[in-house]
Amino acid sequence: MSASTNYYCESQQRILRVLMCLFGHEIDGLTPGQVAKMAEITASKATRDLWNLEDAGLVERLPDGNKVRVSPRLGHKALAILHSLDSAKRQLDEITHRYTLNR
Repeated sequence: MSASTNYYCESQQRILRVLMCLFGHEIDGLTPGQVAKMAEITASKATRDLWNLEDAGLVERLPDGNKVRVSPRLGHKALAILHSLDSAKRQLDEITHRYTLNR
């Protein structure tokens, strides 16, 4: 979908950019300032977006309280996708096997 549609919302696009910045930093996390720089937004917008993502359960604070990272909830969703794809592959393999049997 392009930015020219009536459904485009800059704040929603920004929060998705903020979330994407956190991937790859699951161990050490990032400070709001680091996120702001990566997402090319102000520190106040990064802080607000991170609070909203935390409230939604998609981001968690590290014990020091200064850094954030994606929450395990997103990892669980990723594993669910992999499980679904694995199940679909098994079904496809079974169908392929049935169609390629020599009879």
